Amino acid sequence: MSDHKHEQGHDHAHDHDHDHEEIVVTLTDEEGNDVDMVLIETFDVAESVYAILLERDNPESDGIILRVEEEDGETVLVNIEDEAEWNRVEEAYNQLVAEHE
Repeated sequence: MSDHKHEQGHDHAHDHDHDHEEIVVTLTDEEGNDVDMVLIETFDVAESVYAILLERDNPESDGIILRVEEEDGETVLVNIEDEAEWNRVEEAYNQLVAEHE
């Protein structure tokens, strides 16, 4: 999973009653364990799309943010390695959280 873990600093619950299907992605952590993550939301920064993911079995844990890319017609999630990119994404995320408060 990403080196950039983001603490969820907002107070609303993530057990929303929506009319859409939950999107679950299985990621492998640093110890090689599979972890089911739920896609909470996506947001745009410049020309890129980012996904906010929370552990399915532990929604109170720190979430992660990954970049969404297309490779050979497949959607892939990519760690954010560049510090300048991470700073832009973190700023956009904080604005998103402020809008939901």
